[in-house]
Amino acid sequence: MTLLRSVNRLGLKAMHCLEPEAAHNLTIKMLATGVGLWPKPVQDPRLSYQLADLTFKSPLGMAAGFDKNGEVPIPLMKMGFGHVEVGTVTPLPQPGNPRPRNFRLTADKAVINRYGFNNEGHGALKARLAKLPRQRPGILGVNIGANKTSEDRAADYVQGIEAFASAADYFTANISSPNTPGLRDLQAKDALTDLLSRTMAARDAQTAKVGRQVPVLLKIAPDADEALLADIAEVALAQKVDGLIISNTTISRPPLKDSAQASEAGGLSGAPLFRLSTIALAKMRRLVGPDLPIVGVGGIHSGETAWAKICAGANLLQLYSAMVYEGPDLVADINAYLLQKVQEEGLSSLQQAVGSNAEAWASEPLS
Repeated sequence: MTLLRSVNRLGLKAMHCLEPEAAHNLTIKMLATGVGLWPKPVQDPRLSYQLADLTFKSPLGMAAGFDKNGEVPIPLMKMGFGHVEVGTVTPLPQPGNPRPRNFRLTADKAVINRYGFNNEGHGALKARLAKLPRQRPGILGVNIGANKTSEDRAADYVQGIEAFASAADYFTANISSPNTPGLRDLQAKDALTDLLSRTMAARDAQTAKVGRQVPVLLKIAPDADEALLADIAEVALAQKVDGLIISNTTISRPPLKDSAQASEAGGLSGAPLFRLSTIALAKMRRLVGPDLPIVGVGGIHSGETAWAKICAGANLLQLYSAMVYEGPDLVADINAYLLQKVQEEGLSSLQQAVGSNAEAWASEPLS
């Protein structure tokens, strides 16, 4: 083990002595002040991906939830993430659910959270993003959501589009958090049609103002059944969304070693989510066909799991919870592994592997 890895391992152990939310907040502060060491980022043209007018130099991104208020996107990009998704951000600031609301399941390499879209609101995030350089080392996504008390949640997504159209490289409409009551109801066919028609219209209305058509992705839950997945696919294609993110955390509880923490309410992420989210990804790939971009997220914690997501149908990848257990070395490790697989398989691009094992994954049950 290199000295750098040893130092990062010691840092992780120290962080795990803190309560999870306190450890997370300290991590953000350290990144914001330039504290941190990580391997040189792995970049190679064979790992790049083009989505609309955006070139992702690395397939691996930081998922929403880590940097809710847009405090450290540039340090994360310098770590080797090809894209960073800030948020979820809501029009009005909200404190989220009472603490404690973040729980480590160390034996399972998993996390349960019930944050509830805690964030500083549109105004604070917009002010921070306005200070970022126009030329950035990675792609910036803005994950938009609805306030808990909103009477018209679709209107909140429209406000998100209008607020960040000039700052975001792409948008994600997050309708899949389990911690805002009723939010997942927006995945139902009629509600989703209303939401996306209004959101995409708002995006189109901003196109002339910002000089480009900002891609809009839709983030869904892994807990949908086959019929709901089919409805989501139908609406997403009809409304011409620019891509899907599969998936958010799960409210299900697969067998877990940490039975005490497993009883906590909230969304489960980390290694135990891998199988369910990958099956949902593959089933959606089969439903939408080969062309619609899909970001695979859920349970990625190694090069092997990242490669499996690609072969199940993902064009791009995101992670978050694995960083709690593996630290910053994981980013370079995954990109190096993917590049190695491209070389071993004799591919000219990672994208040639997308969906190569989708049918096998899609044949598995969602339960």
